Amino acid sequence: MLCGPFFIFAGIMHFVIPKVYKRIMPPYLPAHEALVYASGVAEIAGGVGLIVPSARRRAGWWLIATLLAVFPANLHMALHSEEFPEVPGGKAALQARLPLQAVFVAWVLRAMRRP
Repeated sequence: MLCGPFFIFAGIMHFVIPKVYKRIMPPYLPAHEALVYASGVAEIAGGVGLIVPSARRRAGWWLIATLLAVFPANLHMALHSEEFPEVPGGKAALQARLPLQAVFVAWVLRAMRRP
């Protein structure tokens, strides 16, 4: 399944293009840079864990917690779409990202259960 590698790639991108991730951080959160790197590490660790059968269940719950933790950034973007004019699809695309988080959670749950 591609879920583990997807999250590994997503986590690596936090280190490759951290400015992109820092820019979407809600202003009320502290230490944007540290949070970007921490969420990248969390995604990498969770992705690796999904690949390792003995760690799959714990890694899945870890990734679900990570998805919940980063949800405020997605919500911030949807509520303040005027701050992100470079996003293709604009406000509609940013709002569509909110339920997409539920799709990612469902994908992780499915990956947790694979034999």
